[in-house]
Amino acid sequence: MLQRPYSLDVSAQLLRTEAFIEGRWVSATSTFPVFDPATGEEIAKVSDCGTKEAQDAVNAAYKAFYLWKSQTAKERSILLRKWFNLINEHKEDLAKLITAESGKPMKESVGEMTYSASFLEWFSEEARRVYGDIVAPPAKDRKILLLKQPVGVASIITPWNFPSAMITRKVGAALAVGCTVVVKPAEDTPLSALALAELSVQAGIPPGVFNVVPCSREKTPAVGELLCTDPLVAKISFTGSTATGKVLLRHAAGTVKRVSMELGGHAPFIVFDSAEVDKAVAGAMASKFRNSGQTCVCSNRFLVQSGIHDAFMEKLAKAMDAELKVGHGSEPTTTQGPLINTRAAEKVENQIADAVAQGAVIVRGGKRLEGSFMQPTLLSSVNTDMLCMREETFGPLIPVVKFNTEQEALAIANASPVGLAGYFYSRDISQIWRVAEQMEVGMVGVNEGLISTTEASFGGIKQSGLGREGSKYGIDEYLEIKYMCLGGLSL
Repeated sequence: MLQRPYSLDVSAQLLRTEAFIEGRWVSATSTFPVFDPATGEEIAKVSDCGTKEAQDAVNAAYKAFYLWKSQTAKERSILLRKWFNLINEHKEDLAKLITAESGKPMKESVGEMTYSASFLEWFSEEARRVYGDIVAPPAKDRKILLLKQPVGVASIITPWNFPSAMITRKVGAALAVGCTVVVKPAEDTPLSALALAELSVQAGIPPGVFNVVPCSREKTPAVGELLCTDPLVAKISFTGSTATGKVLLRHAAGTVKRVSMELGGHAPFIVFDSAEVDKAVAGAMASKFRNSGQTCVCSNRFLVQSGIHDAFMEKLAKAMDAELKVGHGSEPTTTQGPLINTRAAEKVENQIADAVAQGAVIVRGGKRLEGSFMQPTLLSSVNTDMLCMREETFGPLIPVVKFNTEQEALAIANASPVGLAGYFYSRDISQIWRVAEQMEVGMVGVNEGLISTTEASFGGIKQSGLGREGSKYGIDEYLEIKYMCLGGLSL
């Protein structure tokens, strides 16, 4: 396995390390390090913002809101489109930043930048399609109008696993309708957020509309609390763990803020006897091993029907041997980079040890490698009592449970407090409708392992979150409906 320092060979204008507040680059009193998770090497020192900088950013966003919302939808649309074009122009450099700070293989980082840009393109178009309603009144002397207006300042708190796309998916919708934002990126991956800020300036986004306040893990609780409790903030959008989401919800309750949250998942991946095995294996590989298993919609619990189980396991093991290569994300042949840090690797390691102690069999992998690298691992003889079946993994681990009936598979799949995504493979059209409707998740992939797209809604049910992102519905999260009754008319 090749591990070498990642060369930050990117345009100097995109390698920003200060906070971005009211259109200016602002230094904090201290800095925190950003590391290459593959090598542990420090790649940058970034301004460590505290509550003062966060408050300044909120104040700037609040001041800018009244000017930004007064611009026409077409004017906002044009600026978002310029931002989209600039991201595409700098896609390679932006992808290098993602790989440097998150460890993601370069091919996937380039893919993320395409995905990231697509949200600005989509919402630049949706900006001009925010429609209200004219409602038939109960009396002749009045008219009823329902208007849609921006909620105000939005606090945007984002994760490390998609450090660019999770920002644009939220910010694109917010800015399109006239909201202003304060972004707090994950402490592991602030460089991508700051590069987006630089391009927002070049696109002509006015000062105060888009603000970024990076901070260390130590300062995150205080900064997060301010962003969720300040009375000038009207909306909170968060992507991250369910546990953290609950903390932010409690903060938001004090001032009854609008909240949308995309929280943890524990996706089932069901393969029925009627499935086409080769396609199911390809879907499993794509769904599980993207970003080394570090996505919220990754398949976590694999359920394979007894009649097809052995063939699926054999072909999946061969696919893992042939297609997966662990290494530094900058290497062109790497498909599996490191996990984000050693804590993440320890979690996967503990799940494997727990499963083996309870009788699971390691078919492939199973070992912790140097630093935060893990071997892609396939387990058989798994049961539902094992830790890997009860908690989200966020790593390259496939535990496979053999089942006999459709009802049994659905019972296992739905026995989770979360419900973000779910997948299943079947060629029985009646079964497809039954299972898709009964799976307790917000998104279902039927004979498909990669389902995320700008045009479709993204979000979960149960404890996987509130609201939806992307699609025509994502923009509603940043809008209020105002009822206007125009009376006293002589008709």
